[in-house]
Amino acid sequence: MTAQKPPEPTPPDHRRSLLWPAAAVALGALLMYNSVEGNGTTEPHPTAVASAEPSPAAPSPSVDRTLVLPRSTPTRISIPAIGVNAPFTNLSLGSQGELNPPPADDNNLVGWYMGGAAPGQAGPAIVAGHVDTKTGPAVFMLLYALKPGNTIDIAREDGTVATFKVDSVEEFSKADFPDNRVYSDTPDPQLRLITCGGVYDHQVKDYKDNVVVFAHLDSTGTV
Repeated sequence: MTAQKPPEPTPPDHRRSLLWPAAAVALGALLMYNSVEGNGTTEPHPTAVASAEPSPAAPSPSVDRTLVLPRSTPTRISIPAIGVNAPFTNLSLGSQGELNPPPADDNNLVGWYMGGAAPGQAGPAIVAGHVDTKTGPAVFMLLYALKPGNTIDIAREDGTVATFKVDSVEEFSKADFPDNRVYSDTPDPQLRLITCGGVYDHQVKDYKDNVVVFAHLDSTGTV
């Protein structure tokens, strides 16, 4: 995996409008790439279909501007319901336009796509993590078990904590992944947690599905 120099800073709205279409394509490659690093030992689980109304993909009718945070790099994620407490690494695009995945030699590490929204900014922040690696289960092994109402805390470099509330947990075939629903811009701060799921195909060394958690910013605080 190669590191990519971060893009030159641009105003947030322009950053999202210029890079997001490319990110949607790149992230599809990332999700399949992640599973190649796995070992296929994670047990298949019931299809994740927990949801709350309204659909998290739909734009919010109004945005509470007091909850919109300025851009700041995430440093740590905590998901009490499934025992996740892990640091972040930044994810960027490789030379072919693909998103470099988190390192496969660390089972307790999540990656944030720094070309998109930061957690707490308006728009969907994209966080990806392995379900397993060649050495065993990884940070998002139990992502499918989250339920609507569960909370996700993300600490940021500026000393703030963005607390997201889960709206739904869904599983999609990689052959029919809903790019627009997952990656399209939103007027309010949202979060997408993504990992591999479903059956592991040992022949192609790839999981057939992706688990996606949809969440919205519920509150903010300080470390």
